Amino acid sequence: MKKIKYCCRNLKKGSKIVYNTIKAEFPDIKQKEKDCLGCCKLCSKQCFVMIGKSEITAASPDLLYGRLKHLIG
Repeated sequence: MKKIKYCCRNLKKGSKIVYNTIKAEFPDIKQKEKDCLGCCKLCSKQCFVMIGKSEITAASPDLLYGRLKHLIG
C-alpha cells in the first residue's frame, strides 16, 4: 500500500483519531501529515485522506477508518 497522506487542517476535524488508530494497529503502514493536500472543498466538508492520487472520503472518522481498514486488508 502507498503512503496515507493527511491534511493538517482535516486532522483537527476528526481524522487525527484515524491517524492514531492506524498507527497503533498497523505500524508498518506509512502515514504523513501535510500542510495542505489541495482538496480544500473536500477537507472543509468531511474527513478525508489521500492514498497516491486517490481521495478516500467519509462523513465521520469511524467511517473513514472502516474504509481504510478495508483497503489495508
